[in-house]
Amino acid sequence: MNEAPITRHSYGPHLRATVLLGLPMVGTMLAQILMGVTDTIMLGWLGAAPLAASVLGTQIFLILLLTGSGFAQAVVPLAAQALGAGDTTVLRRAVRMGFWVSSVFFVAVFPIMWFSEEILLALGQDPALAKMADEYLKIAKWALLPNLFIMVLRSYFGVVHKPHIVLLTTLAAAALNAVMNYAFIFGNWGAPALGIEGAAYATLGSSLLSMLLLMIMANWHPALRPHAILQRFWRSDWPAFFEVAKLGWPIGISILAEFALFSFSAIMMGWFGTIALAAHGIVMQVISISFMVPLGLSQVATIRLGLAKGRKSEAEVTMAGRTVLLVGIGFALATSALFVLLPGTTLSLFLDLRTDDAPAILAFAIPLLIVAAAFQLVDTLQILAAGLLRGLKDTRVPMQIALFSYWIIGIPAAYLLSQYTTIGAIGIWLGLALGLTVASILGMWRYIRRGKLGLI
Repeated sequence: MNEAPITRHSYGPHLRATVLLGLPMVGTMLAQILMGVTDTIMLGWLGAAPLAASVLGTQIFLILLLTGSGFAQAVVPLAAQALGAGDTTVLRRAVRMGFWVSSVFFVAVFPIMWFSEEILLALGQDPALAKMADEYLKIAKWALLPNLFIMVLRSYFGVVHKPHIVLLTTLAAAALNAVMNYAFIFGNWGAPALGIEGAAYATLGSSLLSMLLLMIMANWHPALRPHAILQRFWRSDWPAFFEVAKLGWPIGISILAEFALFSFSAIMMGWFGTIALAAHGIVMQVISISFMVPLGLSQVATIRLGLAKGRKSEAEVTMAGRTVLLVGIGFALATSALFVLLPGTTLSLFLDLRTDDAPAILAFAIPLLIVAAAFQLVDTLQILAAGLLRGLKDTRVPMQIALFSYWIIGIPAAYLLSQYTTIGAIGIWLGLALGLTVASILGMWRYIRRGKLGLI
């Protein structure tokens, strides 16, 4: 149920542990993206209006989910350090209070989804789209709590080195999501044709399936039964509750800050027209997929440093951190080389070259992808630094770094470079690169400084 301590000072054992833990985590994230792509494709078949409305509804849902996910990620260092120290009771309490804090968050933000139509109208959205998005969220909003619980369970399964269970469960949920979409959006196989509401039911159904499967496995798997994470679920543990909340809310704000950075970049790119926005969207798809690897490695970093910290092995903490950084840097350099050497080939995988606008979109997207290649390394380093620091229960300063880097540096730089220089739309991506560079420098400085001070 847990890896043996790695006492050797060679990279081989650490590399093997990092890859074995990281591959299924990255696979899970890619499967999650597949679910979103399925929704987009099938609603696109239904029409432009349902697709646009689902984007609005999904954005509200995602903002709340990503913010709440901070509490699930806070479970990782707490559970990992407890497991590393051999304290099953503290591990169980950390996971249980992760569920509790997530439930409190759900109750707090639920009214936002209840009044989504009014909120979207206040933000100047088209009334017809706002109403349709509200119809979507009337159903999909009930999937928020299951998804928050799924994230807590993912954290637990990662800590106990059973991420393959999460991968298999996510693939099953993705399959159900596709089947339910096809049945309930269009009325196939005798099901009612519900349109956008059918997509919402698919989201809810697949979320419930994933949550139930993970809970069953957590309770049934022989290696995990001693943890009994669902035992006495109703029993409170207020010190653990407040520790999860204290560690989690800065993580959620950090994630939201980065998400908002890229969301606002799309708004600014829209000022340059349809071709620019389409090119931006395609490049974002490319880098979002490649980002799953450093994002998965970031979670690996949190787990491995937490376990080593629980064992009170400073040498293992150092070697685990160095190994994750080396793997991440190697992947970032390989990705950058691919984007620079084969930009057209890479982009053509996400673009129908038969359309009339394809040549213009491709011409616009290639320079953006070159800029994206330039910031692959810093984007990887900033997310890895965040993961390493979370493994040390350091979340408050990383949140401040994220807010400063993205909203004091990145967004203003993107606006000024795109609006007040001759480089135009490329300036948006240069601004993103600048914000990510600052975040990576400050994040790595924070991690290295903690090491020099003897805090890791």
